[in-house]
Amino acid sequence: MAEINKVATEFTTFYYQTFSSNRSSLVNLYRPQSMLTWEGQQILGAEAIAEKLTNLPFQKVEHKITTLDAQPSSTSIASLLVAVTGLLVVDDSPNPLQFSQIFQLIPDGGSYFVFNDVFRLNYG
Repeated sequence: MAEINKVATEFTTFYYQTFSSNRSSLVNLYRPQSMLTWEGQQILGAEAIAEKLTNLPFQKVEHKITTLDAQPSSTSIASLLVAVTGLLVVDDSPNPLQFSQIFQLIPDGGSYFVFNDVFRLNYG
């Protein structure tokens, strides 16, 4: 399990740093069959996902991870399920938003791609 947690930590660190610095390059983490559910809206395919992420209505964003859990998601391939909760600081707002995000990562050569990505703001 230590290896799974290491992969999950490295992936989320890279993902959120890239999200903050160059959202358009996140397209490389997705494939044509990847799906993103963003606040209930389903988006299919790497290009459509990248378009959604780059057109979000904020310029500056910082993800502050509170929890990170990972586990294997298949017995036949080395895929991972990664669950993240945290705070989202948007455009230097003094009021961070709580979020949760779940990734299903599928092996691809020597790395992984995002097969499923579910993002939700948590209110209340």
